[in-house]
Amino acid sequence: MSVRHLLAAADVYALSAGRIWAFVAAFLGLTAVALGGLALLRFSRTGTGFGPRGTIVATVAGLLGIVIGGLVVLTADGGLGTGNGLGGGVVASVLGLTGILLIGLALARSRRNRPTTAHRPQK
Repeated sequence: MSVRHLLAAADVYALSAGRIWAFVAAFLGLTAVALGGLALLRFSRTGTGFGPRGTIVATVAGLLGIVIGGLVVLTADGGLGTGNGLGGGVVASVLGLTGILLIGLALARSRRNRPTTAHRPQK
C-alpha cells in the first residue's frame, strides 16, 4: 500500500464544511421525524399530542433541516461522492419534509377529534 493511496483514503473520511453542514441538517431533520412520530404515537394512544412546545420545536427543526440541506445542495461544487455533502443535503431535506408532514398529520388528527363547545356538557 503506497503513501498516495493512504492520503487519498484520508480525504474520503475527512470532514469538509459541506459534510458538516449536511450532518447538522440531517440531525435536525431526523429530530423532526422523531418528534413527529412521537406526536402521532402519543395521539393514537391518549388522544392528545405532546403540546404546542413540542410541535413548534419539531416544525422549526424540520424547516431548518430543509433550509440548511437545500443550501448545502445549492452550494455543492461537485456531484455525489466528492465530499461536498450533496447526498447528506438531499437526505436532510427529505427528512425535514417528512418530519413536517408527520407533525401536520398529528395536528390534523388532534383538531378533527377535539370536542367543540357545542358538544361539551354544561355545568
